[in-house]
Amino acid sequence: MSNLGNKEAMSDNLHRLLHDRGISQRKVANDLNISPTTFSSWVNGIFYPRIDKIEKLADYFNVKKSALIEPNGDDSEIKVFKDITQVPVIGDIACGDPITAIQNVEEYMPAPSSSLPVGNNFYLRCDGDSMKPTINNGSLVLIHEQPNVEDGEIAAVLIDGEATLKRVKHQGKTVILMPDNNQYNPIVLTDDIDARILGKAVQVVNSL
Repeated sequence: MSNLGNKEAMSDNLHRLLHDRGISQRKVANDLNISPTTFSSWVNGIFYPRIDKIEKLADYFNVKKSALIEPNGDDSEIKVFKDITQVPVIGDIACGDPITAIQNVEEYMPAPSSSLPVGNNFYLRCDGDSMKPTINNGSLVLIHEQPNVEDGEIAAVLIDGEATLKRVKHQGKTVILMPDNNQYNPIVLTDDIDARILGKAVQVVNSL
C-alpha cells in the first residue's frame, strides 16, 4: 500500500471513529497530549502518524491497529468496539462535591460499555501498597458507585476527604477496613471518624 493510500485509509477510519464515538478532534488531541494541528493533519489525510502514535490512537479508541490503517477498517474491527464509554479518573477529591464533579476528574479512560456495571463508574489510581498483592501501587481501579458493599469486598472509602481502597469487614455494627498487605494495620471506623463508602472495586488494571 502506498503512503498516500495509508493516509487516506487513516483519514477515513479516524473520521468514522470520531463520528461513531461522538468525540471531537480537540478532545482526542488534549487526551493524548497531541497538538490539535497535528491530529487534524492525520484526520484530514495530510500527514501519516508514526507507529507509536498509531498505537496510542488504537489504545485510546480501543480498537486494533488494523482498524486504523487498513481501508474500510470500520467493516470489521471498528464496529466490534463501537460502544465505548469515557470513564473519569478521579484525582484529589473536593469535600462536599459529587465524586465525579469536574474538579475531581484528572482525565478520562475509554472502556467498552458492555464491560461496565450499570450506573455510575469511575477509576481511582491506587496510591501506596497497602492492598498488595491484589492491587499494586499506581494501578487503576474501576469503582462502581454505591453506598454499601458486602462483607469481604474491596471498596473505595472516603475518610476525612481522602479516598482509600480497603477490604470491608463487618463485626456487628462495627466496620473495619482491612488492608491485604499484612504490614499495615486495619482501620476501625469509629463514630469520631468522618467516613463513607464511595463504591465497590470491580476491576483492577495493575501497573507493571
